[in-house]
Amino acid sequence: MKKVDDFETVYDMLEHAIEYAFEGKMQLKFYEFLKYRKTKKVEVDAFLQSSTATEIGEAVLELKEYIKGGSDNNHKQLREAYGHIPKPKARKIQAYLAGILEDAMRYRHDKRPGRRKKNSK
Repeated sequence: MKKVDDFETVYDMLEHAIEYAFEGKMQLKFYEFLKYRKTKKVEVDAFLQSSTATEIGEAVLELKEYIKGGSDNNHKQLREAYGHIPKPKARKIQAYLAGILEDAMRYRHDKRPGRRKKNSK
């Protein structure tokens, strides 16, 4: 698979978008951005398998569990990590981060190679 250097700036931007999300600033519309920069399907595939996408997915799951709540050790750790975030804000952050992954998957789906029509005589 080809190394995609240009896409590194997108990873940096996503890292900042995640930080901003926890500050309440959710400005990145990832699907629109991918369309604007005419991102290749191979780049999106690589992103979806990247550690950045994995981290976003893990944050979504952790926020989901934090919002759900519980009294076991895992939930105590989540309260310690996310306790400073009110649950309504945590829901917004969770939806925003999940949306980034969904946008990437939707873009990948939209970039599938077309099917050729066979000429019928």
